[in-house]
Amino acid sequence: MTDNPEQAVNVLALNPAVDISYEIPQLLEYQKVCARKTWYHPGGNGINVARALRELRVPVHCCSAIGGESGDLLLRLLGDSLGDSHTWFRLQGETRLNTNIMQQNPPGQFEITSLGPEIPADVLAGITACFLQTAGSGIAVLTGLIPPGVPEATYRELAGQVKAQGGRVVLDAYGAVLEQALEARPCLVRMNQYALEMASKRRLDGIPPVAEAARSLLQDGMEYLCVSLGDEGAILVDTGNSYYCSAPRVHKQSTVGSGDALVAGLVAGLREGASSEDMLRLGVLCGSTTAAHPGTCLFHRDEMDMDLTKLEVSCLDI
Repeated sequence: MTDNPEQAVNVLALNPAVDISYEIPQLLEYQKVCARKTWYHPGGNGINVARALRELRVPVHCCSAIGGESGDLLLRLLGDSLGDSHTWFRLQGETRLNTNIMQQNPPGQFEITSLGPEIPADVLAGITACFLQTAGSGIAVLTGLIPPGVPEATYRELAGQVKAQGGRVVLDAYGAVLEQALEARPCLVRMNQYALEMASKRRLDGIPPVAEAARSLLQDGMEYLCVSLGDEGAILVDTGNSYYCSAPRVHKQSTVGSGDALVAGLVAGLREGASSEDMLRLGVLCGSTTAAHPGTCLFHRDEMDMDLTKLEVSCLDI
């Protein structure tokens, strides 16, 4: 099934952020450390997915919540990267600030994520109405941390409403929000190995156990479940087969945003009616290329010229 080529992918960004990244020699307890480099990027899962889709030349619309002076900074950082395809709703309070610390010796990465400002019920109603209207019968992406004031069942309810409109839902969430949203049988679900282990309530070592656990979560009405494996690549399970794609070798600088880039690649392939193998290839390439950038910088359009057939995909007997 291929979506209407004129219809944009719609992304919900309830909890966007300004991502601040520091490159430092080493964290020292109770001592001031001077950053060698500092980056400011627009962030949050939904914003990242929308930006990555734009890099892939996929038409996209994003509905988000913006608050305070940090929200104004976020809008300035976004510039015209989303063009006129961004509708935001004003909040009291401040858009969250996330921190990413990249330590050089020993190599390491530390992330601090804020909860974000509370979203009142009336503002939430406006954002979700916008999201449902612009989603129509196309692809709708629900991703990211649920901010204060938003019920855990929100993604589940929105997924059900999008499906009732004839649309297809892509979900990337965690914990109770994920568990509830799975009840709505989204078309495509992305999770990392840790989230899969939490959902499966057991440790998963190796590719076959991860693929088996993913298949066990692929319920009737769901078409795809993708598990990202960091440096090892990703697994994509569809209704007929399970596929594994190893990640290309890159000089890893930061993993922040890699999962969002993976989602964007999968969505781009889904929208074009690509095979499961090619969806997985594009997703892994987007995620891996993002990891080669510092801070929370995503991949660039001109880095997507690689022949996807060079990424080996194996069909698992699971």
